[in-house]
Amino acid sequence: MLSPLAFALAFGAYAQEPHYKDAIQPNIIATDSTGVTGTADAAPSTAAFKDARDEMLQETPKQLTGDVDRDFVKMMIPEHRSILAMAQVVRDYGEDPALRSRAGQIIAREQAELDWMIAWYEAHGTP
Repeated sequence: MLSPLAFALAFGAYAQEPHYKDAIQPNIIATDSTGVTGTADAAPSTAAFKDARDEMLQETPKQLTGDVDRDFVKMMIPEHRSILAMAQVVRDYGEDPALRSRAGQIIAREQAELDWMIAWYEAHGTP
């Protein structure tokens, strides 16, 4: 059993380290200028994932209107298109049957969400 001092020294240092340091950073894909290394570059799925990411970044609005409802939907549309595109990559190139099946479910759900958002956005005109 650790003494209180040993515990504080051991776990106090641990607490100073970010617990997520080994996790995938959310912006690493978008900011990595070197691309994927090894055989991943040759995989058709890599190009498809990069296309989905690039399209989402291109479509994400740079300016907002101040109308929370319209801004929310305007920002969500590219996100849902990207989710749809990534699920299509798994459906088309994935090897795990269960994951491909789940991708099919995601495609159906995301397409319905996307259609609803686009219709809502068009029905509410410009501010």
